[in-house]
Amino acid sequence: MRIEFTSDGLTLTGDLRVPEGVGPWPALVLTGPFTGVRDQVTGLYAARLAERGHVTLSFDHRNWGESEGGPRRHEDPQGKLHDLRAAVSFLRARPEVDPGRIGAVGICLGAGYALKFAAFDPRVKVFAGIAGAYNNPYAMRMGADYQAALAASTEVLERQDLGGPVEYVPAVAERGEAAMPGDEPYAYYGTERGASPHWANEVTRASVRELLTMDNMMGADFLSPKPALVVHGVVDRFCSPEGAEEAFRRLDEPKRLVWVDAKEHIDLYDREPYVTQAVDATAGFLAEYL
Repeated sequence: MRIEFTSDGLTLTGDLRVPEGVGPWPALVLTGPFTGVRDQVTGLYAARLAERGHVTLSFDHRNWGESEGGPRRHEDPQGKLHDLRAAVSFLRARPEVDPGRIGAVGICLGAGYALKFAAFDPRVKVFAGIAGAYNNPYAMRMGADYQAALAASTEVLERQDLGGPVEYVPAVAERGEAAMPGDEPYAYYGTERGASPHWANEVTRASVRELLTMDNMMGADFLSPKPALVVHGVVDRFCSPEGAEEAFRRLDEPKRLVWVDAKEHIDLYDREPYVTQAVDATAGFLAEYL
């Protein structure tokens, strides 16, 4: 069912899925890929996990999709954490939900947000990350173009601070400039695979600075004693297996690392058998700990 809830005075739009049968049920809040909206990756996983006995909430974060907020299609890390907090508050007030059994599930960039959020919210009892990007500024600064990218994005913000318009860049492009350049992101977002009336092929230029400076990896240091599941593809050019391994290493027990024989990052967005493998691993882990 379509629902609305508020976060910092903004109205956010989501989809609440409730299993068949008699509750109350354990519940999951889901957050997903960079630029993604709720009827893409998070909606798919929310539907599959609802079939496995969980109330699920997939929603559009502020600035994205059908939710309020601006600048439109701008990455707001702190805002996203606030949205997750408000989403859990909404879930705990629902009669279908057991308020003592709430989990956070993130896919791609959302895995990092879900990890950091779960680490600092006592209401969340378990974390699961799938094909996760666990952003870490210490790792980002090792990139050859880190300083140049930081300078360029800061120049954009300065122009906007002085009254200039919000500047945008394509979210994906097979060739040329884009926030997520190359054929692989385009194969999902630029085709019917990821088609959504609520998604637009643009993102603020300033969003790049947020990706460079956010530290979601730190959540791994603070999640304990909550259980953690990390599901990742063995080959991933966009969210490195090494990043997943670092997150797993920094987590305390109980924890589980599941490798899926995927060869592309977006395999875990919508392709079989990879989605089923990820759902099976997640549902099994949640049955054990939630």
